[in-house]
Amino acid sequence: MTQSLHINKTYKLYIDGKFLRTESGRYIKWTDPKKNMPIINFCRGSRKDFRNAVVAARSAFKAWSGRSAYNRGQIFYRIAEMLEGRKEQFKSELILQGFTKKQSEKEVALSINRIVYYAGWADKYQQLFSRVNPVSSPYYNFSTPEPTGVVSVIAPDDSCLLGFLSVIVPAVVGGNTVVILASESYPLCGITFAEVLHSSDVPGGVINIMSGRYNELIEQFSSHMDVNAIIYCAVDSGHASVVEKNTALNVKRAVNYADQNWINPDAQGPYHIMKSQEIKTSWHPIGY
Repeated sequence: MTQSLHINKTYKLYIDGKFLRTESGRYIKWTDPKKNMPIINFCRGSRKDFRNAVVAARSAFKAWSGRSAYNRGQIFYRIAEMLEGRKEQFKSELILQGFTKKQSEKEVALSINRIVYYAGWADKYQQLFSRVNPVSSPYYNFSTPEPTGVVSVIAPDDSCLLGFLSVIVPAVVGGNTVVILASESYPLCGITFAEVLHSSDVPGGVINIMSGRYNELIEQFSSHMDVNAIIYCAVDSGHASVVEKNTALNVKRAVNYADQNWINPDAQGPYHIMKSQEIKTSWHPIGY
């Protein structure tokens, strides 16, 4: 009987709606923690890959932020449906990365619920955070939230699916476009989530997913001048200080979710959407 040759799958970067090989040609062998043997390869993204992803995100921003909030919500409902259809795949991937069956079931269920939760807020948070300001002049004065632009995201290292979604979904629901670096220790679910996006109706460039080494890419993620905000999960004080120093270069917003428990109820809410929003104040004359 002829035995089939086992070939370790090589997972690509997801940039501008396309599955691309890394420009550097470098790959990382990911090892099964139980069997201590390499089972998959994933791209070791480079600074040039990140720059290409930012170009794609910037190109997609105008059209994405210009869509109605209701339409963005409907797209995320569709993403939740696609993840629901692939939940057995993600459960098996979590188990492969060392999670128990019970943990994997809970992680996938909470991830689907979190997408649905933010899809529901897509056209409602504006009503909560907008206001009419009293002014002593013949004008109406309105303050309304609007997306900040391109957001770079460094996903939490210990929560490869729920944490991954908890940091990108609020930003994208609010009209931003993102470039995210998947978990370095548990990269599989973050990388394969690109397949969910590709089979839904998210426009190319809105969500760009990279894999690679934190130490190599954190400098670029925090210092790029066409990035308007960074969301990161730096438990390491050295990483946090690098981000704080680099964000001052163009006064980009920095949000650090260090030590966040993504299962807790406070890990979701409309205030997380507002972390990547700017408040625009408009003056309108009163007609007589």
